[in-house]
Amino acid sequence: MQPISTESRRPRRERAVRKAVSVSPAGLEGGQYRPLREADVLRIHLAALQVLERTGVEVMESECRTIFAAAGARVDAGLNRVYLPAAMVEHALKIANHDVVLHSRDGRSDLHLRDKRVHLGTGGAAVHVLDLESGALRESHLRDLFDIGRMVEQLENIHFYLRPVVARDVPNDDLDLNTFYACAAATTKHIMGGCYYPQKVAEVFRLGALLAGSAEQFAARPFFSFNLGYMVSPLRFAVETVETLTAAVRIGMPVALVSAPQAGATGPATLAGTLVQVLAEELAGITYVQLLRPGHPLLMGGMPLVTDLRTGSMIGGCAELALMNAAAAQLAHHYSLPIYNSCGITESKLPDVQAGFEKGLTSAVTALAGAQYNHHAAGMLESLLTVAYENYVIDDDINAQVMRLVRGIEVTEETLALDTIHEVCTDGPGHYLGHPDTIARMNSEFQYPHTAHRGSRRDWEEAGALDMRERARITARSLLQTSWPQTITAEQDAQVRAEFNILLPRAVMAPGSA
Repeated sequence: MQPISTESRRPRRERAVRKAVSVSPAGLEGGQYRPLREADVLRIHLAALQVLERTGVEVMESECRTIFAAAGARVDAGLNRVYLPAAMVEHALKIANHDVVLHSRDGRSDLHLRDKRVHLGTGGAAVHVLDLESGALRESHLRDLFDIGRMVEQLENIHFYLRPVVARDVPNDDLDLNTFYACAAATTKHIMGGCYYPQKVAEVFRLGALLAGSAEQFAARPFFSFNLGYMVSPLRFAVETVETLTAAVRIGMPVALVSAPQAGATGPATLAGTLVQVLAEELAGITYVQLLRPGHPLLMGGMPLVTDLRTGSMIGGCAELALMNAAAAQLAHHYSLPIYNSCGITESKLPDVQAGFEKGLTSAVTALAGAQYNHHAAGMLESLLTVAYENYVIDDDINAQVMRLVRGIEVTEETLALDTIHEVCTDGPGHYLGHPDTIARMNSEFQYPHTAHRGSRRDWEEAGALDMRERARITARSLLQTSWPQTITAEQDAQVRAEFNILLPRAVMAPGSA
């Protein structure tokens, strides 16, 4: 047997570095991890139905109560509570849309959310940014939405763009439309965002129509959607958000029904109890949407969070959150509905070791559970209060590895490699490094990182001995200097600015602008 040279295993400085590409594309089917037994899923389902029929939901909005009452729900006007019979909920689940697609602008990165097809993307409504140059904490701005989006357009393991920050330099009355516009100017990937005022829903739809070419074209392939926190846990419909939800459904915009009880604070201290509550809240929302517009595209948005009972703070980077969000995915699969799930949260204030392990833990678990729409999976820090540009680069690397886990191990006659093993061990050099099968599979079987360093200490030191955060900063700067997607033409821009108060300067969108 020929010895394997130690030099051959040492990365050579003069060797060209191969560009890391994803070997595990968006939409691979998960579901390998199931924290609940099937009997547990059924028990939680039946318990949630009991909550809706016995405890009910507080609904202050009169039109919403009227719609429920007309469909057969029992309404206590004095308490403003609505009690949903199990048959009504079961019917809503039956007629709901089980084949939801969230469209991209160009059709190349559509999100097909049926089955257990996994996608990882941005999320949050952070109010702070770690400045890429100074590292100082500052307020988030409209320009950040545009710049982060330009990075996301190039990061292939971030599959969608849910607006990550609140543009704190934009007046409230202009916020919704400017948020969607800044995102659309940066990326062709599907864009999801909030809508703070019901009357703004039509404006966002109109923006989509102008960018798509017509209202009919946008309605056929809406590349905008809303995530709406319609539920104030425990079990209360949020008045103004329900009005926004009603407007969004009636105009035809896809919606994620967001309910986020914190176990121990706005949900029971037991994980099972919080799952019962969040499911009851989701079923109430699903039923309401089906009463408005049967078959309307929606995502179950149950994303249970955790309370650190020592401090009362919301916690996201923990095993309990991963468990509950994976279980929420299982519950959604029980109904064949897509889940809007949460992962990639960290309590760390910096892109450090704590951030890495908390993000990796939660993202791996929810993806392996087969959650279809995993938001917060890029960029977030400080319990969703802050983002960092370099973290999008780091999290793109994490997401690539997570998707490789989801892809799993292919076992076929060819991959069992019996002939290769025999050839190497009987007639070959006793190792597989130069074998044609190894060469053929090196860029398809293995996921290589963009930013994580796998070379020798000598190479690392000669490259400046930079840690991963510093390397990610270099990549982030490069992306911002070179990524100018030009997703909105000058003619479209002029049309939009003629109708709306767009605050992102056109000059900022030009390649090479500072």
